[in-house]
Amino acid sequence: MHKSKLAGFIIDCRTDDLPAAAEFWGAALGMEVKNLPGEQDKYVKLVDPSDQLHIEVQSVSHPSRVHLDIETDDIEAETGRLEALGAKRIQKISTWWVMEAPTGQRFCVVRASSAAFGAQANEWK
Repeated sequence: MHKSKLAGFIIDCRTDDLPAAAEFWGAALGMEVKNLPGEQDKYVKLVDPSDQLHIEVQSVSHPSRVHLDIETDDIEAETGRLEALGAKRIQKISTWWVMEAPTGQRFCVVRASSAAFGAQANEWK
């Protein structure tokens, strides 16, 4: 059995000014903007005051959109479960998978990283 849960949201921005995009989204959502070491040209973190969700603003080359991340302790088992529900694998990037729902939305399946993962995750067979 493996566990999975909603990790958070990534705000994909096709922009040449990621800091300005992050400042807008931080102000719009009432969240502190925090640079990620070594990643400030690609990702900027927005700090969730309740520390429940991981939210980032990301610089992308595709059209701007929002996607969600599902974190899991077993990426292969979770991607397989989601494929059985009708999703399809689009691209493996580093250690995670970009997938597409049967309804067309893209999302990522990523490794579990939060300390509270076990208590908040759903168990799947």
